[in-house]
Amino acid sequence: MGSIDVQSTNPENGSDAAVSGDGRQKPVSADGMNQTSNEPEGTAPEKPKELGPTKKRLSSMLPLDVGTRVMCRWRDGKYHPVKVIERRKLQATGFSDYEYYVHYTEFNRRLDEWVKLDQLDLDSVETVVDEKVEDKVTGLKMTRHQKRKIDETHVEGHEELDAASLREHEEFTKVKNIATIELGRYEIETWYFSPFPPEYNDTTKLYFCEFCLNFMKRKEQLQRHMRKCDLKHPPGDEIYRCGTLSMFEVDGKKNKVYGQNLCYLAKLFLDHKTLYYDVDLFLFYVLCECDDRGCHMVGYFSKEKHSEESYNLACILTLPPYQRKGYGKFLIAFSYELSKKEGKVGTPERPLSDLGLVSYRGYWTRVLLDILKKHKANISIKELSDMTAIKAEDILNTLQSLELIQYRKGQHVICADPKVLDRHLKAAGRGGLEVDETEPFLIKLSWGKEADFTAEDCLNLQEDTN
Repeated sequence: MGSIDVQSTNPENGSDAAVSGDGRQKPVSADGMNQTSNEPEGTAPEKPKELGPTKKRLSSMLPLDVGTRVMCRWRDGKYHPVKVIERRKLQATGFSDYEYYVHYTEFNRRLDEWVKLDQLDLDSVETVVDEKVEDKVTGLKMTRHQKRKIDETHVEGHEELDAASLREHEEFTKVKNIATIELGRYEIETWYFSPFPPEYNDTTKLYFCEFCLNFMKRKEQLQRHMRKCDLKHPPGDEIYRCGTLSMFEVDGKKNKVYGQNLCYLAKLFLDHKTLYYDVDLFLFYVLCECDDRGCHMVGYFSKEKHSEESYNLACILTLPPYQRKGYGKFLIAFSYELSKKEGKVGTPERPLSDLGLVSYRGYWTRVLLDILKKHKANISIKELSDMTAIKAEDILNTLQSLELIQYRKGQHVICADPKVLDRHLKAAGRGGLEVDETEPFLIKLSWGKEADFTAEDCLNLQEDTN
């Protein structure tokens, strides 16, 4: 697929050659486009040999234009439809002197990547449609189209952006600038663009200190840094410990550089996160797995110190090596436990990421249906909100999506058969790790009371807990 036909090959040296009418061979350049005469001086050069149909097609097609749609071989060995997002020139010359940044149209943007020409099936190339022309043609359908886009982007997390801002966001973040990072014992492929400072523009891999989150371009820099860095846990107060899990509360005002580094790191895995350079107004709750080497970051969530909209969580992330282990659900549950301690109801800040939305829907479903089973649905929305610290609107939307709400005599009534509840609970999946509300190491609340223990006691507490 996409191979280049060769007119004639010399079996002795493997070089391509065009054959003249009298049987003599003349060398052909690597791309088959420019031929050099091998005739003695004074002899009129022969007319260059016509290119074969395949070479003609390739010479007119390559390099592929941005916007081209084509089939691409993915890591599973199968071909999938992609759209060319960007291209860049390599040092090599010829047909394959470009590589292409492609978006797999069947998958999330996190799988976008740079590919070589030999991964593309050039027989499947589709005609590139000029977007401006397409807009004119579909102008009469924009109302319906925009409505569909609004519905889609509400789920994906774009509802705060108008059409122009959305295009600007997509243009600015369309190509991943950092391909991989090293964090502790893991090398992690990144998912999205993150606006690191300009001096990192030519860097495809970054090395993070897993404790202070400073990042470097080279492994040697990280090794020198680790000999000097005296942190073995996130800077801040340990507010929860249960077994090998520990939660640290980091004040963005007191630990500004750490908060900014955490935002840079998180943006690599969150598509629609806004990078906050002013972290003073935020608290960061960093979940760690602890061992004899220190406390290793698993994930985190952030929240505004004072939110008029009752937001109890701004951004949430579980790092890829620790996903599918229940940590995301644990972070969500912890945010609501803090709300309970504060005597408030809470809700996550919108927009939610795609994975965040799935996690929240699962959490709300499990928590609410467990209570409904115990009370046999004889409970009000207000009572559910008081018990769970979940905002009433989130409760109502969740129960309506499960078709457990009926409107009778001017008010919403919860109607649920035990078998229906069990079916929904099964569909919601396992609950993951639970926050131990009786855990004695919940030692500092989010509004800033002094801790009974300091973070420096972290590793000693591990022995006592075991």
